[in-house]
Amino acid sequence: MVFIKIIFGSSENMREVADNSVHLVVTSPPYYNAPFDYPGIFKNYEEYLELLRRVGRELYRVLAPGRYACFVTQDVRIEGRLYPIVSDLIHLMTYEVGFEYQEKIIWRKPEGYIRISRRSGVLVQHPYPMYYYPDNIYEEIVVFKKPGRFEHSAVSEDVKERSRINISIFQAEKWYLSVWDITNVLPSEKWSKYTAVFPEEIPERLITLYSYRGETVLDPFLGTGTTCVVAKRLGRNCIGYEIDLEMREAIEERLNPRQTSITGEKAQIEFIVREDAKRLRTKLREKIEKKT
Repeated sequence: MVFIKIIFGSSENMREVADNSVHLVVTSPPYYNAPFDYPGIFKNYEEYLELLRRVGRELYRVLAPGRYACFVTQDVRIEGRLYPIVSDLIHLMTYEVGFEYQEKIIWRKPEGYIRISRRSGVLVQHPYPMYYYPDNIYEEIVVFKKPGRFEHSAVSEDVKERSRINISIFQAEKWYLSVWDITNVLPSEKWSKYTAVFPEEIPERLITLYSYRGETVLDPFLGTGTTCVVAKRLGRNCIGYEIDLEMREAIEERLNPRQTSITGEKAQIEFIVREDAKRLRTKLREKIEKKT
């Protein structure tokens, strides 16, 4: 049996999760006031960093020693100013929270799937120096480790075998590189038009590489539920926090309790709505539509 728990409320307080009980964190924090995803949701950049700081401290508390926390994120440009989210995230998690900075993987998207391609066109219109603004086709997967040692000997042979990584896929899809070529989710798809959904292939790789079957994966910024959907399919338990109660319909539909894991395990799914849950998506959608 796979256990899925979805909490609608802020992951700044994960009171439902015990210390050292989570085996992997996979998440994509909200992109600071990104104009096509989260316009104006934070008062200023420091408020955004404080959210990451508070959530990071909770992640450090609940994650087991020696285990990993993976963040999919990227710097954000707003009204011409580029905010250094990746470097600030690394600084916060290592120097303030206490994680060890472990890896950085580049997620490269196909050139044909650029979501916003207005920047490079400036030079086409003005073919002179100082008009260069490149289109972004990548994001970063930043991996942190909670200090401590993971004891491989503590994992039973049965669990090891059931968690065996398919080396043919590992090599054919070049998981071994620090650059992953993965197609992004188009904003026109059902649950991604007004949300920054990452493709299932990213959590699928991370969960496969950094956890064993039966362990627990946590996503403190669940969004439409991608991390828990993939964890369920791979035979892992999952805990997801989402502040926006309007995401419930999407999460429920995507988790589909009738679907089993690849090993045929059924899932027990629990929803908890806390007093600090909010309704955000309708207001954000209205702001986005005014800009387009």
